[in-house]
Amino acid sequence: MAIDLHKFANPARFLRITAVIFPWAAALTLLLLGIGLYFALFVSPEDYQQGNTVRIMFVHVPAAWMSMSVYSMMAISAAVGLIWKHPVADLSAKAAAPIGACFTFLALVTGSLWGQPMWGTFWVWDARLTSMLILFFLYLGYMAIWESYDDPSKAAKAAAILVLVGAINVPVIKFSVDWWNTLHQPASVATMDGPKIHSSILTPLLIMGTAYMSLFVTVFIIRVKAEILNRRLRMMRLVQLED
Repeated sequence: MAIDLHKFANPARFLRITAVIFPWAAALTLLLLGIGLYFALFVSPEDYQQGNTVRIMFVHVPAAWMSMSVYSMMAISAAVGLIWKHPVADLSAKAAAPIGACFTFLALVTGSLWGQPMWGTFWVWDARLTSMLILFFLYLGYMAIWESYDDPSKAAKAAAILVLVGAINVPVIKFSVDWWNTLHQPASVATMDGPKIHSSILTPLLIMGTAYMSLFVTVFIIRVKAEILNRRLRMMRLVQLED
């Protein structure tokens, strides 16, 4: 299993695979964003209590999903990098971090905009919002560690430890509304009894969620390619200095 993973993690092979995926991911992103926004803005009905404010959901909820998903992916990559020393694993986590931070920031901002008319305030220190803010700081801390080391191998190890320790925050975010009393509404899509929202809302929400995922893949490929090329350039410069 480790040998197969090592073959897949080969930088040259990774670039060949992602070169095939990239145009499809980019096209799918544009298509799904267009369809999702059309349904969200013009087809889905107003909420009887929230009115048009409910449409913030179609930006906020997928961003929150992706913020947790990207961090989970980073934790897996960090573990693979620490255990098997795969050359692409650490670079994958590093490339994903700014994207995940952007999704988290978007979730926090849109959540505040959505919360103000519903709760009467832009922010409350309840479990869900606080744990999401902690996730944002974890992203920032991870990126700061990479910038604070001159040796990439030391930076990768320190950053991997941080992201693995911080992974405990992901289930806290997910289940915070069940474990504590919060103003944030409980889960209404992924529940044991199935979705609790009408299909007119659920359909565009899932389309936007898929669009966000495709957007992540598109930007992620660009960033990983840049990280691999920067690593090659750095190695070439080191060889030249040794000569």
